[in-house]
Amino acid sequence: MAETNTAPFPKGIAIGIIGPEQLREKMEHCLKGFPSFDPVTRLFSREDEAPELAKELMDHVEVILFSGPVPYRMAVQKLNFKIPVHYVRLSGTGLYRALFRIGRRFGLEEMSVDTLSKQSVERAFQELGEPYKELVHYPGSDLAASGALIDFHTEQVSSGKAKAVLTSVGAVSAGLSEKGIPNEWVLPTDQDIIVALERSLLSTESRRSKESQIVVGFIHVDEFDRLAKKKASEHEVQRLKLDIHRMLLGYVESLDGHLTHLGGNEYLFITTRGIFERETGGYKSIPLARVVEKYYGLSLSIGIGFGRSANEAGTHARLALRNSKESGGDICFIVREDKSVIGPLEMTHPHEYDLSLIDANLLKRAEEAGLTSGYLSKLVAHVTRFGKTDYTAQELATVLDVTVRSTHRFLLAWLDSGLIEIIGEEKGKSKGRPKQIYRLSFLSELVR
Repeated sequence: MAETNTAPFPKGIAIGIIGPEQLREKMEHCLKGFPSFDPVTRLFSREDEAPELAKELMDHVEVILFSGPVPYRMAVQKLNFKIPVHYVRLSGTGLYRALFRIGRRFGLEEMSVDTLSKQSVERAFQELGEPYKELVHYPGSDLAASGALIDFHTEQVSSGKAKAVLTSVGAVSAGLSEKGIPNEWVLPTDQDIIVALERSLLSTESRRSKESQIVVGFIHVDEFDRLAKKKASEHEVQRLKLDIHRMLLGYVESLDGHLTHLGGNEYLFITTRGIFERETGGYKSIPLARVVEKYYGLSLSIGIGFGRSANEAGTHARLALRNSKESGGDICFIVREDKSVIGPLEMTHPHEYDLSLIDANLLKRAEEAGLTSGYLSKLVAHVTRFGKTDYTAQELATVLDVTVRSTHRFLLAWLDSGLIEIIGEEKGKSKGRPKQIYRLSFLSELVR
């Protein structure tokens, strides 16, 4: 019997989550990084319950995300969806983990496998540096009933053709465990789920319609009077005000926004939601405050408001600023249309970037070139922060936190796929070979 949550259907970007109880905690953890989503979760004990759960949700949510390919295919086969539907794709990491666990106990020579392609398993063996020996793969459809899969694996183990089972179907793993048959359930990693959530967000109508929505922000310079008293003259105080104004103006310019000084220590800015979302890494980071602290020893209280009108956005921004001040300052909150609160936001640069803000076609090209979402997020964060797309292999190794040798392997794959190009050489003082300079052409649109 499928379990459901009893919460009312949400007001925000509603996403239906359909999966097993074992993945509930992992999915909820990953959803915390997507404040735009209001999830409605439906849990199943068997994959064949997914179509009925999807039918229940499809008129109440904007997008549905299935925990894996099997429940997704079952639902798509039976239902005519009028909303986007996605599923969590298994990356190599989850498969490596399962192979490691099963190999440690039973070895990797004799296994029975279902729903995982022979190519993906063989590739995983190669990546792990293990010799691949022919395994027993289920010959039928990926959409076979769990009972049929359990019977198949039971026969392979009882006949001595397999010592253990590798499956991506939760019901099969549970059934085999009840029979005492050794098995490993290939589960998605957090990164697999995050990538699927990013794709889901990009496909929603609300996300597209909110790109041009007005955002209002209030910035309050905390304890300016305290610092002003330390200045020797009124000229120095006025010069400090001008410096702060100039710095805020530069920040708002990066948002393609408009800045107004409201008098005293308070400023107002207006921008659009799409730009603000991209510049803050998906409402995660506002680095402006750290710059002000570094150069002037001051902190900022920031309030951001979203609304269906400019008046509503301004009212919510004032409410958000009040929350920031009451929290002691040096903090930022966002109040959304429904008066729910996002925050506090990180007041420094993120090391990674929310890939839900990147075009879906670009994500697909990068993935096909072997550029994982983890590495891509680091690259995008660095490119948007420093406004540069030209790097040496040594610089990229530092950004990605990998060896230079690994970086050169990445660069060859990216060159073959047309994501990057060699634009010249950097001649150093040493007598060694000049370092080639690579341009990340596929990220050029992110540089302002």
